[in-house]
Amino acid sequence: MSTNGQIAPLDASRLTIQRAETLKPIPPPGTYGYGDIKTDHMLVMSFDPETGWSPPEIKPYGPFSIDPASNCLQYCTSTFEGLKASMNPAGKPVLFRPEANMARLSSSAARMALPPFDEAALLACIIKLVALESRWIPTDSGHSLYIRPTMIGTKPSIRVGASDHALLYVIVCPVGPYFPTPPGAILHARSVSLLAVSEHVCSWPGGTGGYKLGLNYSLGFSPQLAAVKLGYDHLLWLLPHGQNEFITEAGAMNFFAVYEKEDGALTVVTPPLDGTILPGITRLSALAEVAARTIQETLTSYPEQLTVSSECRRQLTIAELRAEHAAGTLRECFGVGTAVNVVGIDRIGFTSLNAGESSIKVVDSVKPTTGKGLGVVGRALWDKLLDVKEGRDNVEGWGVVCE
Repeated sequence: MSTNGQIAPLDASRLTIQRAETLKPIPPPGTYGYGDIKTDHMLVMSFDPETGWSPPEIKPYGPFSIDPASNCLQYCTSTFEGLKASMNPAGKPVLFRPEANMARLSSSAARMALPPFDEAALLACIIKLVALESRWIPTDSGHSLYIRPTMIGTKPSIRVGASDHALLYVIVCPVGPYFPTPPGAILHARSVSLLAVSEHVCSWPGGTGGYKLGLNYSLGFSPQLAAVKLGYDHLLWLLPHGQNEFITEAGAMNFFAVYEKEDGALTVVTPPLDGTILPGITRLSALAEVAARTIQETLTSYPEQLTVSSECRRQLTIAELRAEHAAGTLRECFGVGTAVNVVGIDRIGFTSLNAGESSIKVVDSVKPTTGKGLGVVGRALWDKLLDVKEGRDNVEGWGVVCE
């Protein structure tokens, strides 16, 4: 406890660094996988209701022990974030919009009734960690250093209730594309196929879909395995609502569709933030780029036809998507997220007790195709966002250099 009787806040000025005595060898490019390889160090701090936040510590990566009765093990009080660092042309590590990640982590922690923390202080500590681990940042385009802040409830009691003890830690992994392509491909990530499901839901009104919680992901593991057995990469989550089935998310990605209107104009549509989908930072950035028309310079096939209206963020039903496809006006579908940047959706499948399995090939509607299931809008967003993330382009306030 501080000298004035208040519990200690998370204070970046109290950060200590214990360097690993032996550093791990850097694996060759193309062998990173996604999240399997960890760097040399991690950031750790804890919260106690009597004393507050412990001094943050960067120390060698390794396991830690918690009480078997810990709240996170019993009642899933766990939230996390995902952000990436890339090396800019000047050779400095750059984070993409990390303040938004800190704000979302704070919101998710509050939803789990976990202790509050100073967002700026945590980011300052993460910047120090990334700077220390900068030798791990891949230099190949489309590869990056993935940063995973995690906060768990550690109250050592099986009594049902909120945890007033917490552990906040950050681990770091070099990663390649989430959906990799063979060497020499046009893009670094291949397109994906989705199985639309409504018999299982990943979120619901008044639930936790708008927060980045571990429990939101684990409930989808079983239906995803079933989809993989049918030949699909992931799920297109639908939410039954009366006679409609609203599209929510594509796996763990935010979903986008592009329609062509009668006058040839292109319209981008994505589900709204109604509490059932995660407020993705890549989603937010993609919408900002489309609205600002800053990707227009790359839309050479439709130089004046990209339009954004008040309908851009609206409920989107699977019946509407199928109707647009049947009418020939569905131009592309893609998912966005930190892990994938932008990834094309080439096929959406459906199952029915009466009709069996059927699917629509979205990729057949992509005109013109730019490769890997992305049309002109998806490809333009891929290029623009990747250029910003890797420091070749600049949007004010989006890139934070780690020094």
